[in-house]
Amino acid sequence: MAAPRSWALWSFCCRGWSRVLPGCRLPGLRSSWPRGPLGARPLSQEKRATETHFGFETVSEEEKGGKVYQVFESVAKKYDVMNDMMSLGIHRVWKDLLLWKMRPFPGTQLLDVAGGTGDIAFRFLNYVQAQHQRKEKRQLRAQQNLSWEEIAKKYQNEEDSLGGSHVMVCDINKEMLKIGKQKARAQGYKAGLAWVLGDAEELPFDDDKFDVYTIAFGIRNVTHIDRALQEAHRVLKPGGRFLCLEFSQVNNPLVSRLYDVYSFQVIPVLGEVIAGDWKSYQYLVESIRQFPSQEEFKEMIEDAGFQKVTYENLTSGIVAIHSGFKL
Repeated sequence: MAAPRSWALWSFCCRGWSRVLPGCRLPGLRSSWPRGPLGARPLSQEKRATETHFGFETVSEEEKGGKVYQVFESVAKKYDVMNDMMSLGIHRVWKDLLLWKMRPFPGTQLLDVAGGTGDIAFRFLNYVQAQHQRKEKRQLRAQQNLSWEEIAKKYQNEEDSLGGSHVMVCDINKEMLKIGKQKARAQGYKAGLAWVLGDAEELPFDDDKFDVYTIAFGIRNVTHIDRALQEAHRVLKPGGRFLCLEFSQVNNPLVSRLYDVYSFQVIPVLGEVIAGDWKSYQYLVESIRQFPSQEEFKEMIEDAGFQKVTYENLTSGIVAIHSGFKL
């Protein structure tokens, strides 16, 4: 889950996370859990049928998971097009800023949750590859005695071009992951990239596994945000970093009024015209208004165990980047 800001992709970069879908096991999945989808432990029977919100509608917690899943299943094929149309492309800037704030280094192990179509993952791979190539060039210039074959081998080693970095994209929605895999093939992303079906509230990974956890426009749709934050803390290594890009509360009165008009009167219309789906985009707009304020969400991150928690408002608070560390 961001300049002239279009205020719509916000809604669109989100995901709901309330159940685990079938998939294959990959290295690093929690081996201690009972065999099942992704080796994941079965969803807790303790999840009570208490009420929550689905946009402005009151629904049971169990019902919300299915509704959110249907939203993203419905919009998956038009997801990227609608993001660009609604945000006038500004979502790309927001996501770039997330990577610049992360500043990953070669060897970084990233978990990108709610990352179905790969926007954060592809940016991460591009960033660490550029970093590693600059490092390699400096080393090659310092080693004048290398043969042409040795130099060529270094440049042709695709795995080595990432310096050992790897990104795991985890999403609960099959259709979103399907689109992400198609994009990866079309754009030539292979090395250092894996896709996993999984639930943000019960991640199918071992403890202390990742250097960085990101979730962009996704946590807003999680049924139990506190559980998702606790899971993020669990799977991060000591010293690991949590980064969340999410819609927030606008701090400029004029921008706030314009934002509301655009959100409620323009975005659903665009959804109907381009994607043939008014209701999904209406929900996405409403879900933004239900998300906690910057300060409230900061407290939730701290309650999950993170330290040095901060946030940075972008575009007058339309979105914010939240950061915390597992220390």
